[in-house]
Amino acid sequence: MNKLLNKLQGDSPQEILRNATEISSGIVFSTSFGKEDQVITDIIAKNQFNIDIFTLDTGRLFEETYQVFDRTVKKYKLEINTYYPKTDRVEELVTKKGPYSFYDSVENRKECCGIRKIEPLQRAIKGKNIWVTGLRAEQSENRQHMTQVEWDEVNKIVKIHPLFHWSKQELEEYIEKNNVPVNSLHKKGYPSIGCSSCTRPIVDGEDERAGRWWWESSKKECGLHQTK
Repeated sequence: MNKLLNKLQGDSPQEILRNATEISSGIVFSTSFGKEDQVITDIIAKNQFNIDIFTLDTGRLFEETYQVFDRTVKKYKLEINTYYPKTDRVEELVTKKGPYSFYDSVENRKECCGIRKIEPLQRAIKGKNIWVTGLRAEQSENRQHMTQVEWDEVNKIVKIHPLFHWSKQELEEYIEKNNVPVNSLHKKGYPSIGCSSCTRPIVDGEDERAGRWWWESSKKECGLHQTK
């Protein structure tokens, strides 16, 4: 496994993704249409990498997220496979606990994330060998403990974070230079955008993930990416 992980390293996101496609044809990239994900989509499209792109539609996304989704599809002429939560599980959750149970406890919030995000994710990566994400170490203290290429023991898959060592400045420079479409909410103080009910703008001095699940003092993760 260590030899495989070493082969997936690279000096640039393009090199990392190219190395991945030379090793495996079973590669998927998960996008939530944040700035990092949009940069990776741009790289995949321009290099015509054989990487399937998917997104998780929880049913509670911002309208602005759908707008950038539409702009992305039209600009890059790529199919983005969309996975929704199972209707019966959402119906059962809302019937028994109401539409905002996730505000009541961390356990309830993780239950909602499990239904709306984790289960659809497992369907999206099933049978795949490599999962590409847009994580950056700078986004939060939790993510600094991760590595650019790693083994996800929970999902039994290799994960690659091509932009892991990029700074915010590098990200912004790439977006401007390449005219990458971005979510209009970023200009309104939303650096990290998830479900509309669980995301708020951040204030000066907060890390980029502070606006996610702001009412709790957890690690600010939904369970898609396990952190130490």
